[in-house]
Amino acid sequence: MGQDQTKQQIAKGLQLYQSNQTEKALQVWTKVLEKSSDLVGRFRVLGCLVTAHSEMGRYKEMLKFAVVQIDTARELEDADFLLESYLNLARSNEKLCEFHKTISYCKTCLGLPGTRAATQLGGQVSLSMGNAFLGLSLFQKALESFEKALRYAHNNDDTMLECRVCCSLGSFYAQVKDYEKALFFPCKAAELVNDYGKGWSLKYRAMSQYHMAVAYRLLGHLSSAMECCEESMKIALQHGDRPLQALCLLCFADIHRSRGDLETAFPRYDSAMSIMTEIGNRLGQVQVLLGVAKCWVARKALDKALDAIERAQDLAEEVGNKLSQLKLHCLSESIYRSRGLQRELRAHVVRFHECVEETELYCGLCGESIGEKNSRLQALPCSHIFHLRCLQNNRTRSCPNCHRSSMKPGFV
Repeated sequence: MGQDQTKQQIAKGLQLYQSNQTEKALQVWTKVLEKSSDLVGRFRVLGCLVTAHSEMGRYKEMLKFAVVQIDTARELEDADFLLESYLNLARSNEKLCEFHKTISYCKTCLGLPGTRAATQLGGQVSLSMGNAFLGLSLFQKALESFEKALRYAHNNDDTMLECRVCCSLGSFYAQVKDYEKALFFPCKAAELVNDYGKGWSLKYRAMSQYHMAVAYRLLGHLSSAMECCEESMKIALQHGDRPLQALCLLCFADIHRSRGDLETAFPRYDSAMSIMTEIGNRLGQVQVLLGVAKCWVARKALDKALDAIERAQDLAEEVGNKLSQLKLHCLSESIYRSRGLQRELRAHVVRFHECVEETELYCGLCGESIGEKNSRLQALPCSHIFHLRCLQNNRTRSCPNCHRSSMKPGFV
């Protein structure tokens, strides 16, 4: 298969994919890969296969095609192709919760000599790196990366990238418990979809609706949360987006738990867990198990709660997510305190405080923990985070942590 025929078949596959005939598209692209002798065409079709498998949640297949694409880029001896393929390798590992590998591959991308693709893809590299840092609960580094990604988006008028960054920032602020910002950023993403997204994939609308649902639930606006989550789930089902279906099921379960409807919550947690396990989203599995443990605590079935916590803790340590470990130690602490088991209680108190130190989740001005309760936060240009009330009462013009100038407001 020559160059022209390869291009035609890639276009045919894209047409099928955009009309939701995913399996037929995959067959066309796989055939191109088997028969085409055109290296550039092979590289492009591998990119299509990486994206398609990502959206279907087939992350191990995604990784397999990303590795082949790297080899093809090396054969082509083209720096632009190499940058794109390393980014796909980073994304594949991000999806599989291999966050240290993601960061390593992103650094490889940023270390490549100046290329034409660097301007276009640099923001996506920073976003992937930010997501990986967030997966490891390295909040300052995550925020620095998200700010870089936003700068790329603004400088290049890349509203699609800005939309994705806003969704990640929504997740960031949900985790550190500034729920107003956790809602603000996905609402901004939804605005971008409405204003610029006429030709975009519906996944961008679904993504922003999901993150809005999470924030609304945390704020206690459960009807709005349900409405947004239903909209997101509808699109996810239409497009066969298994990862988003799993996240929506988790969100539905959390909403029902917040309403005290545990009978409805449990089967949704089970369905979310089934998909999370199938696709390899270990961090998602931790979040499911944490929700299940809270349900068992509400039912006073403490042994079942501890069993769920133990499974979640193993996964959280495997992935390296310190915030999940912190939450699990906190929940264990409350259970052992209620049982009067002092030795176990002390062990979890110690680990809880170690996790607080490791995540640097405390305000450098008042010394209180960040992320214990909903509170308004402010990030400085250096990406250090403080309680907004503390900064307003602080008269110095530099960051209390690193003493860099805080005169200019940060992006977020």
